[in-house]
Amino acid sequence: MATSKRPNPDRIIDAAMSLAAQSRWREVTLSNIAVEAKISLVQLHEIFRSKSEIIAAFGDRVDRSVISGTEADVGSEPVHDQLLDILMRRLEELAPHKNGIASILRDTTCDPGAAICASIGVLRRMAWCLEAVGVGSAGVAGRIRTKGLAAIYLSTLWVWLHDDSLDQGRTLAHLDKSLRRAERLAIVLSLAPRGLR
Repeated sequence: MATSKRPNPDRIIDAAMSLAAQSRWREVTLSNIAVEAKISLVQLHEIFRSKSEIIAAFGDRVDRSVISGTEADVGSEPVHDQLLDILMRRLEELAPHKNGIASILRDTTCDPGAAICASIGVLRRMAWCLEAVGVGSAGVAGRIRTKGLAAIYLSTLWVWLHDDSLDQGRTLAHLDKSLRRAERLAIVLSLAPRGLR
């Protein structure tokens, strides 16, 4: 089973997500993941030290894909449209692993430590989404924007998990409505980017 060649991290991530889709995430062990990835536990340990690290790497992989697909000319479209696009593309990247994500989220909410780590990860990813569309995430205003976008993303993620339509219409409508509401609030609080004031 084991080879001297260092295994591809993506192989381990995909194995973990596949197992998460088949059973409760809390019941999936690192040994299970190693067997599914067809590597030894030692090889897995060389790359990931915990299941949390594997999930973080999965999120990073999604980030890279989404951000690399974002147009460089961030001023060509309204911020609302750009955020709508980038968050919907993020959900498209997650779609092949929807069942696994549901399993992970269900068990993460019951684990305070994992929930804290997950929330930090979400804030970091939402900061990148803001930066990718030309909106600052630094400073007090940036942190408020980041937390607001994280709240929108998490509520949209919940709708998405229960949206079985082919066009993801419920998800899109919820995200659009939430972004527009946040945009109006940001303008009132003078937190909106200059182009929206």
